[in-house]
Amino acid sequence: MPDAIFAHPRLAAIYDAFDGERGDLTAYLDIADELGADRVLDVGCGTGSLAILLADSGREVVAVDPAGASLAVARSKDRAGRITWVHGEVAAVPSRDVDLAVMTGNVAQVFLTDHDWAQALRGIRAALRPGGHLVFETRRPERRAWEEWAADEARLTLDVPGTGPVEQRREVTAVDLPFVSFRHTYRFLADGAVVTSDSTLRFRGRAEVEASLTAAGYRVRDVRDAPDRPGREFVFIAQRTT
Repeated sequence: MPDAIFAHPRLAAIYDAFDGERGDLTAYLDIADELGADRVLDVGCGTGSLAILLADSGREVVAVDPAGASLAVARSKDRAGRITWVHGEVAAVPSRDVDLAVMTGNVAQVFLTDHDWAQALRGIRAALRPGGHLVFETRRPERRAWEEWAADEARLTLDVPGTGPVEQRREVTAVDLPFVSFRHTYRFLADGAVVTSDSTLRFRGRAEVEASLTAAGYRVRDVRDAPDRPGREFVFIAQRTT
């Protein structure tokens, strides 16, 4: 089940405001250009920020997410209906033979069990054409990002258009490596409503990720530094083997 931060209608509606500038998205456009990808599958597309950019660049885009509230926000941005939006897991994607599949943000880390991660990789592989690519990012566990999250107790308040002032607070609730759990609490100051969202991420090391890709039928072509978070994330570029 998707976390409330994506699935709750009130939280999905304010997600982009709190997510801020997405410096990582232009890097994915550059990689799509580098790989000559015309047909792209956005796995865990959320509110559709990357899918819209990909469509704006003239590409055919299929975007899938299990959170209906986030998809509703994404569809509202696609007024021309250029993108195929799919509610569900990657297995629900009707399109096949895409050139490139992408997972941005923390999507690759929400698959907590080895089974779920392997199933996701196999599902994406089935959607790729032979020789197609999968590109995604993961946080480097050795950087221990959760320690910075735990130390940051500041509350952020934004005046969100159409919603009014909203206060956000994040707290780390459990560290049981490789799993880290945290909670976002949102207070809607206009009516006093409080909505919380609990999340857990799995921090996999580079060797573990590479081994899982090989086992799922990919060849790891490159592992890069994330340009928007240098030294903090890996960007994996894997190719489907025939």
